[in-house]
Amino acid sequence: MNAPAAPAAATGFVARAGLALRDIKLAHSVFALPFAVLGAFLVAPRSAQNATDPRIDWSRFGLMLALVVVCMFFARTWAMLVNRLADARLDAANPRTARRAFAAGRLTTRDGLLLLTASAAGFLAAGAAFGPLFANWWPLILGVPVLLWIGFYSFTKRFTFLCHVFLGGALAASPLAAAIAVGGLEALTGPHAPALWWLAGMVLLWVAGFDVIYALQDLDHDRAAGLNSLPARFGWRGAAWISRAMHAGALACLILAWRAEPAFGTVFGAAVFLVAGVLAGEHLLLATRGRAGIPMAFFTLNGVVSLILGLAGVAELLP
Repeated sequence: MNAPAAPAAATGFVARAGLALRDIKLAHSVFALPFAVLGAFLVAPRSAQNATDPRIDWSRFGLMLALVVVCMFFARTWAMLVNRLADARLDAANPRTARRAFAAGRLTTRDGLLLLTASAAGFLAAGAAFGPLFANWWPLILGVPVLLWIGFYSFTKRFTFLCHVFLGGALAASPLAAAIAVGGLEALTGPHAPALWWLAGMVLLWVAGFDVIYALQDLDHDRAAGLNSLPARFGWRGAAWISRAMHAGALACLILAWRAEPAFGTVFGAAVFLVAGVLAGEHLLLATRGRAGIPMAFFTLNGVVSLILGLAGVAELLP
């Protein structure tokens, strides 16, 4: 009986890049991108013709926003490639993840390093453009520390069950980093700073909470492999309650962001209540359907959360 053929490796840089992007699920950018856009809108430059004119100066902000989106694309690609490379052997031993491109051998370590280099270069180049274009060099200065921070999460499951909090912290940087890119470092202490920090807190707890739900799929594998996670440490029931507590904290941060920002009115308030309902539905789905409810609880409902908040916030900030 013949042995099964080894998976064919992708040929050509474009083909390998396309395979990598499919493997890291580019659509999942929906979790962080709306918060980066919202952070950018909070500190968007206003019309210089009239100090009281609330209109956004699109002649400057349009390009700023485009650069923020480019930075987000490359930053997420970098972070997810770090994750896939760091976990290639672990993924290969896990039936749920064994078909991922690096785990299955369709992409090599060399491919990953080339794509990592391209992602880092793209991120730093887009960040550096804020310097000559808008006299803001902070995106370039903070570029490498940001890449190191968002890549660090992939290694935390090896030494702490709080790895989910590190992932939340990586995504929580998105509204803060976007605000710095558009408004400079002073954006973190200016009039919109309270809302920015509360939004970052919300993202941290929200992402950590839904990552705990996602990790429930690997509870048995993580224990067998000696990996750390809240489900592996506290079991299904304990992890589910911790996730609920995190999402309650995220909702509290969201309410405080709504109260802290004068521009957030009834539209954003309605979004807050919608999000509360979606999060409650997420945990109800998990409680009633168990493992079968995880895909909808993790992917669909949390994508809805970010889109609702991003669209509502931007709608309030547009005069």
